Amino acid sequence: MSSAGKTVNVGLFLARKFLTAASFGAFAWASVAHAGVSQPTYPKSDLLLVTTVINATNPYMASWIQGSKDLAAKLGVPVEVVQSNGSSQTELAGIQAQAAKGKKIVLVMNPVAASNVPAVVQTIKSNGGYMVVWWNMPPGTEPKTSGDHFVAFGTYNGITAGECGAEHLMEALHGKGNIIALPGVLDSTVSQERYQGLLDTLKKYPDAKLLDTQPANWDQAIALRTTQQLIAKYGDKIDGVWTADDAMMLGAYQAFKQAGRADKVKFSGEGAYPPVIDLMVKKASNNAVVASAFHRGYMAAATGLLIAYKAAVGEIDVSKLTPEQRHGQYAVGCVTPENAAQYQANGGIPPGWLDELIKNPFKDLVGGPVVHTAAP
Repeated sequence: MSSAGKTVNVGLFLARKFLTAASFGAFAWASVAHAGVSQPTYPKSDLLLVTTVINATNPYMASWIQGSKDLAAKLGVPVEVVQSNGSSQTELAGIQAQAAKGKKIVLVMNPVAASNVPAVVQTIKSNGGYMVVWWNMPPGTEPKTSGDHFVAFGTYNGITAGECGAEHLMEALHGKGNIIALPGVLDSTVSQERYQGLLDTLKKYPDAKLLDTQPANWDQAIALRTTQQLIAKYGDKIDGVWTADDAMMLGAYQAFKQAGRADKVKFSGEGAYPPVIDLMVKKASNNAVVASAFHRGYMAAATGLLIAYKAAVGEIDVSKLTPEQRHGQYAVGCVTPENAAQYQANGGIPPGWLDELIKNPFKDLVGGPVVHTAAP
């Protein structure tokens, strides 16, 4: 199929997704926006918003922090940022320190590892606050069975996102060649999902070979070093680079630029960070960057934090949330050089998006849990 054909199909798919989100969100939100909730609630003066990030250097994490701060300003509630620096222990200790300040915690969490979630749930329960987790949650843990204080789990479909980059990478390589893969963290639900999207795609291309897979911890500097090592190992055998995150893709791209080979290799990422969109618009290094799935840390953080906040002040009744609202996936796009210019303004976030979100925190919800069709 031609590139144009694929772009049209992706666009139609996303149009259906966003229509679903609009109708689903409006219906579902109307069903819960009422007085007389069942969970304990508090005046906003008793609340402290808390947002966690794995690091502050990753552009996605920086966007996450900004979304949290902008929402806090709109709500008139203070916000604290817990930066874990890639450590689950630091993450948990930071949340516990905020919970000990005497305020009720309203938390949105982007966990370092899925295994950290149960301990955080217990911390928030003991505090009496409310939380939403985004991206990573261990098997056997669910908001509905964890009680009202764990309000919701949200994610973007990692499999679809992984397929976005992989499909366009394979198209750019004419369905053949050798690629390397840089996932994020091994104990990460979303990294596993995105990698599954890559593997599922490669099954359709028998002439493509996955040379090597090396996790790079969502970190541009680690991805740079890792890719330099892979270049030293495989040399000009590498035709393409698939990454589970744009920060890692930028690190890989830098490594190939330093090696003088960026224009000989194709790259795909995830997250559609502004620098990556700019590379696509400029068609840099012989159209080196071919695709990146679109979503924003800004949007995820604001959505999760708002859902937890509305539970805390009684604007939603946790017991009446739908299964999809408590464990759901949100709309994701696929950016290519053909449509990248549409995502340049305001980081791709539509004007007035935050104001509309405050009216309906489930406005971008498109369905329930991501279905895993195969082990990654």
